[in-house]
Amino acid sequence: MKKIFISWMLLAGISAFAQEAGKAGELLKNEASTTEMRASKSPDERNKIVDQPRSGNTTIPQRNGNGLGNRIKTPNYQWDRNYGYAEVFLRIPEQGFFTVEVGDQMIANGSGKYRFFDLSSGRLLISIYENGFLIYRTTLMLRNNNRTVLDFFTNEGLYLLDSYPLQNQYGFNDWNDIWNNPYGNQSGGRSNQGNAMDTHSFRHFFDMMMQNESFDDGKITMINQQMRVSMFTAAQIRDLVKSISFDNNKLALAKSMYRTCVDKEHYFMVTDAFDFESSKRELMEYISKL
Repeated sequence: MKKIFISWMLLAGISAFAQEAGKAGELLKNEASTTEMRASKSPDERNKIVDQPRSGNTTIPQRNGNGLGNRIKTPNYQWDRNYGYAEVFLRIPEQGFFTVEVGDQMIANGSGKYRFFDLSSGRLLISIYENGFLIYRTTLMLRNNNRTVLDFFTNEGLYLLDSYPLQNQYGFNDWNDIWNNPYGNQSGGRSNQGNAMDTHSFRHFFDMMMQNESFDDGKITMINQQMRVSMFTAAQIRDLVKSISFDNNKLALAKSMYRTCVDKEHYFMVTDAFDFESSKRELMEYISKL
């Protein structure tokens, strides 16, 4: 048993560098109440009502003969020197249109990437809206000259992945490459497999599992533990699912491992692990609904 534990720790260490970027992170509690989520609309949705063109008595300033017309009071412009230097990078790896509000800043788009700069340090609310309605709200603790990195999943919640000092560079590409790859995001039409287990580590894990576990329950337990720190290719998932004896267990495992696949466009390969056509169809139907 001691030998197995040491081997397990060694395997975790092998993939530690690659999997650091794919860690689940700390799940932040949703502080929004059910009532609030039903009633609260995003600022952009509220403005659609507030900013409707008025009809009737709206007065438009007119120029008179000397060109001065009705004078409009000029605002007293003043630069706010108390702005902060904190940053928040949030990614929502799902299809949809989301609005994200951090402090007094708001970004609404369907790209899934939300980058906030010049935020005040200290406690700051972050609110996430889907199709105009609040779905998540919590409090962040921000520090000047630090970037907070988050990922949000509608069915799971908001995860704090990391917070690290800025070094006079934005590092957009680093953020895209590191934090997006674990969830199978593609770039340039090529699969991002940089965060999947390498062939040697996977073979080590697979052989150790087959050597030490004879029954489905034990194998699935080991796989679930490894999923906490590792991503997999579709071919690796196929091999793991194929090692399971019963089709109902294979199906449950294949469904749960989909989120850890770095090349989801190849997930059809996993169906080769099943003995029955009905299981293959059920897996593909399950994926098509995600």
